[in-house]
Parts: sequence; structure tokens; C-alpha cells
Amino acid sequence: MALPKSMRLNGHRTFKYIHKNSKKFYGNLMDFRIAKTNPGVLRSHKINHGVSNFKIAITVSKKVSKKSVVRNRIRRLLQETFLKEFNKNYNHVPYWVLVNLKNGNSYNNEIELLKEFQFLIIKSGLFK
Repeated sequence: MALPKSMRLNGHRTFKYIHKNSKKFYGNLMDFRIAKTNPGVLRSHKINHGVSNFKIAITVSKKVSKKSVVRNRIRRLLQETFLKEFNKNYNHVPYWVLVNLKNGNSYNNEIELLKEFQFLIIKSGLFK
């Protein structure tokens, strides 16, 4: 199950804004960057629906795996886990979240990956 289009982050200005203005949470396998929404960044794209809502992006570098099949499987796994945890009641929280996976060999162990993902979600205070 993929993220709904209204929850996905897109556009280089959005990612630039998150890199500059985010609060960072680090783990062994991934990093979280959380920033308050800035609808002004998206106005140039004339996107008006849901600009102040919660949005997320999960990026997996080629350093993790050269095979796009593996990277996409990891991304889909994390998106699916996030959607299970996500509650519509939290949709009013105006945050943009960027998840960057670091390079490493422990991506074969899905349990470790999911444990750290859930730990960082709790540590960041997104879901209380």
C-alpha cells in the first residue's frame, strides 16, 4: 500500500526547506528530519489541497543497494508500517517528515529496520 498522494512530499524547494529548518533525530540505520509546514514553498506549484497537513517522504540511497527493486521494497515496507501507525486524528499536526536511510548491511534484517523506524517515530514525538 503506497502513501496517498496528499501525504507525499515533493519538489526540490520542499526538501531544501526541510534540510535547512528541521529538527533531526538520528539512529543507526536512518535519520528523521522534522520541520513545521511551510505552505509558501508549495504555492509556486499551485497545490492548495492539504498544504498544511502532515506529509512524509522516505528516501533510500543507492548506497543502501544498487538494485532499485531492493530500495523500493524497503521504502514500501516503511510506508506500510507508517500507515499502520498513522491515525487520522494526527492529521492536523502540521509537520513535514523526511526519512533518510543510511548505508549499511543490516537492511536484510527487516525486524531491526522496523524496530528502529518505530523507535525514531516515538523519539521524535510524532505519535504520543
